Amino acid sequence: MELPPDAELNRQRDLLVAKGLPAMAGLSPAAFAALIDPLRALVRQVFGGGMVEPQPLRVPFLLVVTERLASAEQLLSFTHLVGQREAGRMDPNHGPSGLSAYRPIEEIELPEAPVYLLLDVERGDEYCGQSPQDAQERVFERGRSPLTVHEGIALLTQHPATLDAAYGYFLAGSRRGDRRVPALWSSAGAPKLSWCWQGNPHSWLGMASADQRAYAE
Repeated sequence: MELPPDAELNRQRDLLVAKGLPAMAGLSPAAFAALIDPLRALVRQVFGGGMVEPQPLRVPFLLVVTERLASAEQLLSFTHLVGQREAGRMDPNHGPSGLSAYRPIEEIELPEAPVYLLLDVERGDEYCGQSPQDAQERVFERGRSPLTVHEGIALLTQHPATLDAAYGYFLAGSRRGDRRVPALWSSAGAPKLSWCWQGNPHSWLGMASADQRAYAE
C-alpha cells in the first residue's frame, strides 16, 4: 500500500509502541516518539512529496532501534511470520553469550544514535546459492552494505512478508570473530535467528543489504 513518507514513519513508530518498545527501553511513548521526530526531516529530504510502497523484496526506508534501547534478543520477540502469532526465536547454538557476541563488521560504521534510518533495503534473493562470503563481496561492489542483526530484526518486525517458508536472508553486517554468519529463516511456523558457515552456499538464503544509513545529528 502506498503511503506518504511521514505516514510510513508514523506507522513504523506506532508498531514499535504497540509492541511495547518504550517500556522495554524505560521510556514513555512520548519520549520514544521524540527520539524519532528528528528523522522526519531526513525522510522528507529523501522522498520529498512522493509516496512510498514497501514490497517483500524491497523497502524504501526502515526505522532501526539500536542496542542503546534494546538487545537483539528482546527485539526478536517482536517478530513473526505473516498469518502466524508465534514470536521469533534464537537458535541455541549461538552459545551462552547469545546474540551479544555479534558486533558490526569493520567495513561498516553504525550511527551513534538510539534510532536511525536504513534507506533502500533489499532482501537480496539474487544472492541465493552464493556463499555469504562471496555474496558480501558482491554487495560491497555495488556500493551497498549488508544488514546487521539489529537491522535484520527491524526489517522483519516492520515487514513480516520479507520472510517466508521459501526464502530467508543472511545478516552479514554482524560477525562474532569466527566463520559463523547470522541469518533469519522460517522454522516451524516462526522466525528463527540462526547462523551458517561463511563458505557454505544455500539456495534459499539471500543477503539482505541497504544503500545507506541515515540519522539526525
